Amino acid sequence: MDHLQIISYTSLVEDLPLLVGLFISVLVYAAYRIWARHEAARARSSSLPAELPSEKARYASAKDRAPGEWLPVKFDYPRVEPSPAHFSALKPIPYRPFKWGDYHVTMGIKSMPWDEWIELDDEFAQTHRVCEYRIRTLGDRLVRVHPAQPGVVESGHAAAEECMYELAEYLSRRHPDVYRVARHPVSQREDENGWYGEGRIRTITIVPFQETYDLEKEEPLKVARSLIQEDFTIMVEGSDGRYYLQAGAVVIAGSWRLSDKIGMPLEDIHISGNVPQYKSKLQMSMDRFFRRMPLDRPVVRNNYSFQLVAEPSMRRPPPAPGSLLDVDPDELAWAVTMNGDEENAEYERARHISDQCGDSQPESGSRETQAQAQTHEETGSMFKLATVGCAVTPATLRLRTERQTLRRLPRTGAIVFTIRVYQTRLDELASEPGVPGRAASAIRSWPEDVARYKARGAYEGILPYLDQCHAEQVAKGIVGEEDRKSDYPF
Repeated sequence: MDHLQIISYTSLVEDLPLLVGLFISVLVYAAYRIWARHEAARARSSSLPAELPSEKARYASAKDRAPGEWLPVKFDYPRVEPSPAHFSALKPIPYRPFKWGDYHVTMGIKSMPWDEWIELDDEFAQTHRVCEYRIRTLGDRLVRVHPAQPGVVESGHAAAEECMYELAEYLSRRHPDVYRVARHPVSQREDENGWYGEGRIRTITIVPFQETYDLEKEEPLKVARSLIQEDFTIMVEGSDGRYYLQAGAVVIAGSWRLSDKIGMPLEDIHISGNVPQYKSKLQMSMDRFFRRMPLDRPVVRNNYSFQLVAEPSMRRPPPAPGSLLDVDPDELAWAVTMNGDEENAEYERARHISDQCGDSQPESGSRETQAQAQTHEETGSMFKLATVGCAVTPATLRLRTERQTLRRLPRTGAIVFTIRVYQTRLDELASEPGVPGRAASAIRSWPEDVARYKARGAYEGILPYLDQCHAEQVAKGIVGEEDRKSDYPF
């Protein structure tokens, strides 16, 4: 035994220089990696000129840069006029983005006035409460940065941070009585400052809510989402020329989930969502638009749907205190009445459309076909109303509209897509001059694929009510029988 111990000790002494050398090599390599990262970051920083070039000086057109390539450029956001009124005195803008006559599938974009990037109104406080609850309870399922997809697209983190600073700059100028900011001293480097050569914003406070956010310490997406009423996604161009959803704060989408779409390219987002006529009418023009979109031409578009919302007395059991439906009885965040439980792992918008509206047709004569036929006979619709469990009345049906903006960011080149949701009860909508007749015409005009997508079968029984309201407006001389005018999207 003593002999074996002597041999073991001798071997250890002989191997000691090798072990020490290996340990030193590991330390040297680790130190080198830290130094290399530091030098690379310093090189990237020093490669940026003190004064950034403009987009046109850097890229005369989209053809002058490779897909996925973007170097920071100088861009001065046009001067923002302060809002003439406090948000508490502003009513939600009554968007009514539907028309008389035939329905057409188009991008439907128009120029966005620079003063109107973000809209505030007297629903801000309630929306803020709902969003705070959602982020606190569901966290990164709703607010998330997707990591880089190596060889394809970068992470969305840098774009998320830039978006946060851009929103803070805009909001503090558009609503100076609502948002108060504290800034760093002005830096000699232009790329380290905020708008118009002022110091970079350090903190921003929503004065009426007495909430302050530290832009350097807190999660950029959560800060950005807490400042506004809009959801937003951030699209980053990949080396293949496609735009990927690499970051987002999707808190009140109603019928889709960020966790199902994060990391997808633009076409997969729409195809997986079963967007009608996307490939034939939208994909080519959308791909071209995203690729060519310049910094100085933000756009806005509107869309709409209808949403059934069960009245509080209908809910069995009643919502528990502190639950989502207690905080958000109008189902702004998630359309529970129509879509069921958001926690259902198998929920997908495309499957929902197919299952509820008969998009997937089984073989003729099958039991499934017979069941669908029976459902149609009982309800007058291919939508299985029994699964909704809510009577369709002017009090339970909502017009749900979205105001969407798209804007390219100057530092990262990412495109920010904002989504502001508005809800209006149908009994309120039907009292507006000319609107009930126009709404009825629009609902009837949808092609079959659009009708399935918008779940028309769930609420088409409301059409006689809209027709009656229109007839009453005609009888009272409020609108003419042949009046087909509208100030779209209002």
